[in-house]
Amino acid sequence: MSKKSINSKANKNLNTSLIKCLTECEKGEEVVVLRVNAGRNAKTRLANLGVVPGVKIRKTKNAPFKGPLEIIVKGSSLVIGRGLASKIIVECNGACLT
Repeated sequence: MSKKSINSKANKNLNTSLIKCLTECEKGEEVVVLRVNAGRNAKTRLANLGVVPGVKIRKTKNAPFKGPLEIIVKGSSLVIGRGLASKIIVECNGACLT
């Protein structure tokens, strides 16, 4: 494989978004919710809290020893369990790749 093809592949990867669950995000990272892979009750609870597809959220704190994490949604601070956070699928647009 030539050097040009490797560099062009690297540039293409920088222009794409990264999809991951909320627990994999770093502290301070701002992401967009894509979907919630949970049951009806959990989806309803998160929707009532403002966590719906298309909304921007920012992860502010990680509790130690796999504890809950704190997020900011539409200016409100929420603390959710790691199990529920792992069901929130988010998109990161390049800022988290560096």
